[in-house]
Amino acid sequence: MSTKSIARIALSLALLSGTAVTLSACNTVRGAGQDVSSVGHNVSRGANATQGAIQRNTTASPN
Repeated sequence: MSTKSIARIALSLALLSGTAVTLSACNTVRGAGQDVSSVGHNVSRGANATQGAIQRNTTASPN
């Protein structure tokens, strides 16, 4: 085998591997996006609850 044919085979394998990894990662990326979104919603809910608690405590205390 010549060096050019080995290089072509190596390049072809690299491209096929990259394509396979990219296609199989679609579901993983989607799931990660949903996880990040869920965390964001939970942080937002926690911040709103904390803000409400602070407002209740500051208005309830005598000034």
